[in-house]
Amino acid sequence: MNILCVGTSHRTAPVEIRERVAFLESRLGTASALLRAREGLHEAVILSTCNRTEAYVVAEDPSAGTRAVLEFWCDYHGLAPREMEPYVYALWGLEAVRHLFRVAAGLDSMMVGEAQILGQVREAFGAARGSHATGPLLDALFRHAIAAGRRVRQRTGIERGSLSIPEAAVELARQLLGGLAGRRVLVLGAGEMAELTVRHLVEAGCGAVVVCNRTLEHARPLAERLGGVAVRFDELGAHLARADILVTSTAAPHPVVEPELVAQAVQGRQEPLLIVDIAVPRDVHPAVGRLPGVRLLNVDDLQAISEAGRRARQAEIAQAEGIVAEETERFSAWLHSLKVVPLITALRARAEAVAEEEWRRALPRLRGLTEEEQEAVRALVQSVVNRLLHAPIVRLKEIARREDSVYVEAARTLLGFEVDGPRAAGKSEAGR
Repeated sequence: MNILCVGTSHRTAPVEIRERVAFLESRLGTASALLRAREGLHEAVILSTCNRTEAYVVAEDPSAGTRAVLEFWCDYHGLAPREMEPYVYALWGLEAVRHLFRVAAGLDSMMVGEAQILGQVREAFGAARGSHATGPLLDALFRHAIAAGRRVRQRTGIERGSLSIPEAAVELARQLLGGLAGRRVLVLGAGEMAELTVRHLVEAGCGAVVVCNRTLEHARPLAERLGGVAVRFDELGAHLARADILVTSTAAPHPVVEPELVAQAVQGRQEPLLIVDIAVPRDVHPAVGRLPGVRLLNVDDLQAISEAGRRARQAEIAQAEGIVAEETERFSAWLHSLKVVPLITALRARAEAVAEEEWRRALPRLRGLTEEEQEAVRALVQSVVNRLLHAPIVRLKEIARREDSVYVEAARTLLGFEVDGPRAAGKSEAGR
């Protein structure tokens, strides 16, 4: 049993590929549970953001596990495996562990050091755990990953000067439009990313803000926070004709802004329309970008700004990589300790059984003691057992961390135990 990561990200696939395997945030838990049910997989967490879709699973075999994940993606999204295979990577064992720790730390993000990814990792884990898709290995892995991400942010300055996707989008808009003062903004969607982008636009000097959403009741609170007005989705075209910048970030599984709508909105206007589509899957049909008088940006267009930010923070990145290496080694030691958990559990069970047997044998001779005195004797017996077990258990864990499997087998034979691998262990000892 080992940890496997199967994924596609901004490093291996363009947005038009990534959007085809993106999972809605509201479906992450259910999807993780469905993935876990696949043959050969025992635990599962799906992480899906604008820049990546990754599945972390506990599998018996890396090749079979990779196939199971890919087949699940294709079945879920209606794709053929050959469409995705060129863009998919698979990481096994400690490579998968290190990768997740780098993801949580913001080191694998398009915008290095961006703050949102740690929360997204936490939410993906919470959704999978809430749907009973995880188990002891992924529970431990994701807790370690979240702790590693926090440690990187606490001990390095990787977030200082880093741009989030909304901030990078605003910076690129400023460059393309030659300034943002007084620009009219129309935002489609009422989620966190849409709000962050428009807030940064307003702080950069943009003027009137209009919030459009399929549900007017959802648009109104955001419009109030931004000092703008809320409009219905069927009013999008009319307000688009008066906007300088359209920001789109909905959870729609397909484009909601079509070329016909935009062509009509820009007809006869003098100023170009800038559309910033930060949704994955994309909200704006790619053909919109070919219309005259329209400049369409998506998340992949922010790559140049990302690279500039990476170069500016090389020292912080190196320090963060060092922390990730330390945390990976720590998790590796915990993984290796699992090899002796069944042996430790059996050793403890035998010792406690012997203590219980001797206690029952001695009990008739202790009838003259009070109940409190009997409890004191029993506690003394348990204390002796614990002290006798302490040194052997510590040594067994040290041997496992050094991967001295020969010594583990020798100890098992010497103690006379016939136990299977870590799956026979109870969770309580694994976490000690």
